[in-house]
Amino acid sequence: MRERPSIRHRRRTREFEAFVAGAGGRLLHAATLLTAESPDANPRARRLLTGALAETYARWHRLRGEDPYDSARQELAARFARTAWRHHRPAVPGLPRPPAQPGLLARLTPQERLILVLRLYEGVAEEQTAALVGLPVDRVRAICTRAVTAMRSAPPPAAVTGPNTPAAPGTAPAPAAPAAPGPPAALGAAGAKSVGPTGSRALR
Repeated sequence: MRERPSIRHRRRTREFEAFVAGAGGRLLHAATLLTAESPDANPRARRLLTGALAETYARWHRLRGEDPYDSARQELAARFARTAWRHHRPAVPGLPRPPAQPGLLARLTPQERLILVLRLYEGVAEEQTAALVGLPVDRVRAICTRAVTAMRSAPPPAAVTGPNTPAAPGTAPAPAAPAAPGPPAALGAAGAKSVGPTGSRALR
């Protein structure tokens, strides 16, 4: 007997809600790393994730046993690649630089952030990352190495001062800061997941 559309719709909604409850936090953290925002003030990351989840829900019935996390992550990365340059303005000689963003990966370019998040935070293989961003594997490897070097060259923005930083004479110690993700080595602590073959060439 064929399933009624209303029953299919309710079942899809329940499955999707369960998926978001389990994976939404991790996806939001990935989006926040991409947008280089503070975890406590990340409207761009939330808009990015909302769009990715909406597209994932629209294609839910076509996943047919595929991992919905892979689909949502791929859509998240593709949307970031399409919109990143709207928020990335290279420095112009003689003009002041825009205020630095407070996010962990703020010192990196959008391209570097995307590749670093996919490779080290999400654990995506080089070949799959290259297919997703539309770059050769050796180029992805070089960008990831450059990004890791940049992250190690100076402390993260949130770690410039903290509870263990000595206070200047005559001043009160700095208040304890909220816990933040560690340096690049810590980004790879999470389990790896694969990404589909669809690529985006927006960040070449």
